[in-house]
Amino acid sequence: MYAIFVTIKIKEDRVDEFMAASLGDAQGSVRDEPGCFRFDILQDPQLASRFYLYEVYLDQKAFEAHLEAPHFIKWKSIVSEMFEGDPTRIDMKTIFPSEQGWKQQKPGLLQW
Repeated sequence: MYAIFVTIKIKEDRVDEFMAASLGDAQGSVRDEPGCFRFDILQDPQLASRFYLYEVYLDQKAFEAHLEAPHFIKWKSIVSEMFEGDPTRIDMKTIFPSEQGWKQQKPGLLQW
């Protein structure tokens, strides 16, 4: 599995807007993308304007499909002006759970 960890710093007066827009992207990703198995949005408890995204995809091709998905394009058009600096991304390979484990967890992600 292919995973990414993204760090995003948001302008302090835009935090609530960012969270609302990001929720739509996360839900759309796990609901509408067969190759997306995880999409976590995390907020730094020490700096409320810093967010972390942890996303897991079947492979890099599935991640590239995510970048073309309507919910991602909408999210990016809304939040780009909220960024304070450029987001950073770390690409990773998952070790645990196994590929089958990720696939078995996906139905649980759809129960909001």
